[in-house]
Amino acid sequence: MITSAVLQYAPTADKAANLRTIEAMLRDAAAGGARLAVLPEYAIYTVASMDNSFVETAEDLDGPAVTRLRELSAELGIAIVAGINEAATDDRIYNTLVGIDAGELRAIYRKVHLYDAFGYRESDRVIAAEPGNGGVFAVDGFTIGLQTCYDLRFPETSRMLVDAGATVIALPAEWVPGPLKEYHWNTLIRARAIENTVYVLAADQCAPTGAGQSAIIDPMGIALAQVGETAGIGFATLTQARLDAVRATNPALALRRYRVGIADD
Repeated sequence: MITSAVLQYAPTADKAANLRTIEAMLRDAAAGGARLAVLPEYAIYTVASMDNSFVETAEDLDGPAVTRLRELSAELGIAIVAGINEAATDDRIYNTLVGIDAGELRAIYRKVHLYDAFGYRESDRVIAAEPGNGGVFAVDGFTIGLQTCYDLRFPETSRMLVDAGATVIALPAEWVPGPLKEYHWNTLIRARAIENTVYVLAADQCAPTGAGQSAIIDPMGIALAQVGETAGIGFATLTQARLDAVRATNPALALRRYRVGIADD
């Protein structure tokens, strides 16, 4: 059993201010008993429209932003999943998630499905990583799988994590506001939980850059916690007993007859 938290806020172009916000929210999460905290996509740096500043402000995984997250993880005894703009080339970045526990980098995932939809072109400045590039990491008996925002629309992404042993999917996002977008978000985070019988910890940015509505969804699709349209923290307790009970009632993983894999070129 662990207490988990989703942290919702609106990152800005001020990296130092964003890190102060993250620190304050992580301290609140730890004070609330959280052992695992999920932050949004692009948690360290965001502007409303993706431009070259994402490249200019990008850092390596041993840079000051991830180093600070590692320090906070060690100090507070909390595992952290967060999205960063990771340095890659002179004109593009990786949209990367880091999984940190006990002050150590435990997992890295680089976004596979880029947001070239709804009039947006993430691929102009982001490199699409290869499918299956990310691992999972363990936190107190739970296995945490990582995926990012637009990956949510591709169910095979979640299923590959579950096949790798994930019992919790951590989903940092900058789910851009727009017509029906909140409806899609709320439908899809529940669908990924139900079809995989896992917990989903979906941490979105809030306005003006994100649609908000961060949530912790249980394996039956029930929202154990949900944050509205403003900054805040949602808390929920995850238990192995609930996972086991749901999988006994709905043995969809055991009964399925298709398998998800990476196709050869």
